[in-house]
Amino acid sequence: MTSELPEMRASDAERERIAETLREAVAEGRLTMEEFEQRLDAAYKARTHGELQPLVRDLPVSGTVVDTGSAAGSAQPEERDWAARVGGTATSRTGVGVMGGFVRRGNWTVPRRFTAFTFWGGGEIDLREARFEDRDVEIRCFAVMGGVNVIAPPEIEVQVGGIGIMGGFDHGSAGGGTPGAPRVRITGLAFWGGVGLSRKAREEREEHRLERERRDEERRLEGERRKSLE
Repeated sequence: MTSELPEMRASDAERERIAETLREAVAEGRLTMEEFEQRLDAAYKARTHGELQPLVRDLPVSGTVVDTGSAAGSAQPEERDWAARVGGTATSRTGVGVMGGFVRRGNWTVPRRFTAFTFWGGGEIDLREARFEDRDVEIRCFAVMGGVNVIAPPEIEVQVGGIGIMGGFDHGSAGGGTPGAPRVRITGLAFWGGVGLSRKAREEREEHRLERERRDEERRLEGERRKSLE
């Protein structure tokens, strides 16, 4: 979809959506690594829709800039991003750590009901890069002399309703999310163990934010150097 306002200033969310489309394109073989690096650099430097549009014009439309004149473009970028991550077949329904551990991380699909069990062991359930089988999912955690740690991005609504017996469930990071994002309910039992919940932004986005800050600082220093030479 092409924006009717090419000179409108682009937002960080729109630049990130373009970057995500470029990452998908290089993974699918649509772009060479050299093309990907050139376009990604241009995406983070872009200031307007008109600068972003050519970067994805020859790619699938999921990453094009929002058409601010259409009803379909009225949804917030975050809502569209989450809508694209809901649906599909679950890739894992259980995680077991018995005198050991398990990890669910990266691009996996969370089922409507995921069951985690640890005994003298631990487990990590990372939802930051995950897809979701449904918008409402339940993660059942049973920690017996062990622990389970759930990592959720700030945008997801998380409800915690587990029971701790000589153990505990962390409710501190529970709370609402952004419109359109999935809702996760954490239930279960912790016996001489614990179930923790932490909120962390997507690692990839954090890395890009730091990279943008580094580049901005370099440009600022370069500008000051040029002024000093005038």
